[in-house]
Amino acid sequence: MIIAEIGTAHGGSLAKARKLIDAAFFAGADAVKFQWVYADEILHPDTGTVDLPGGKIKLYDRFKALEVPSDFFKSAMAYAHKKNLLFVCSPFGLKSLRELLTLKPDAVKIASPELNHIPLLRALSDFRTVQKALGDAVVPVILSSGVSKLADIERSLDIIGKENVTLLHCITSYPAPETEYNVRLVSTLHDMFGVPCGISDHSLDPVLVPVLAASCGSVMTEKHITLSKKTDGLDDPVALEGEQFALMVRSLRQCEAAKRRYGDKRGGARILKEMREQYGRKKVREVLGTGIKTLAPSEIENYGRTNRSLHFMHAMKAGDVVEENDIAVLRTEKTLTPGISPEYFETIVNARLSRDVRAGAGVDWEDIVHRR
Repeated sequence: MIIAEIGTAHGGSLAKARKLIDAAFFAGADAVKFQWVYADEILHPDTGTVDLPGGKIKLYDRFKALEVPSDFFKSAMAYAHKKNLLFVCSPFGLKSLRELLTLKPDAVKIASPELNHIPLLRALSDFRTVQKALGDAVVPVILSSGVSKLADIERSLDIIGKENVTLLHCITSYPAPETEYNVRLVSTLHDMFGVPCGISDHSLDPVLVPVLAASCGSVMTEKHITLSKKTDGLDDPVALEGEQFALMVRSLRQCEAAKRRYGDKRGGARILKEMREQYGRKKVREVLGTGIKTLAPSEIENYGRTNRSLHFMHAMKAGDVVEENDIAVLRTEKTLTPGISPEYFETIVNARLSRDVRAGAGVDWEDIVHRR
């Protein structure tokens, strides 16, 4: 399965979204993926700035500008289905998840930073449990595992379950260095967790990582698509334009043909032989990596920042009691300090503060005296 990640490259324009769906269709993709953005579900307003062609802008404001009504996604899904493409979408919080599920998407994608968004995962799991109780097929789930450790992946699968779940190996870096990709993790994660595994690729080469992942047993490839790398979408600089995406698709279809003809083992060996001839043994060896799960060098500083933790939504005083709307499960990102794990959300609610806290600060155990 080849997924064209449109994300927010549409910039809020349904006309542009349709052009991107067309580009995915003509390139030979099987599915398109969108991101259902509500800024308040992702970031605190004081999280910092991002450099864009027009200058620095608050990252929160950049996400706020990408919010669109639910009818936008309904229309995008209808248009994708008209092109015989599956519609996949990433929610980033409980509101976007709830609205997405009402559309009955072909799959729900949990992006890497949300792999530890415990309330989100539990809500999705509860929905699938109800589906199963009613005798319905559970909505497929795709979990991306960038900037994560094995314990993070295991916990997310414990919550979601493994039925109709695909796990994607990923590096959360834009662009991601090919030589850090450790592509052999595709087979490692499959063997370890017993679910189908694929690759979510943020590197710049349209062929190298996806094809090496195919040689290691990848069943799914996700890569960003754009109408132009020069446009101002957050992910456009690392996305593939239509012709590049089509090249990736053709290369992956050739991998499928090789495995059909020669079997998985011999077919995989033939794929590796061709890649060594094209890229050189040293480069292929570096991209394949050890198959041991560690944070990639480009991810280490991001761990705890791009994934989720608990943050105070506004300034509070010592002695105040924390209510549900006082804290949120957010990405830390640029300038704030990460908080404790989202799994402690219910523990912090009704606790009394030991000291003053500022808006946006990560929740620290030293902030808490006791529960009321």
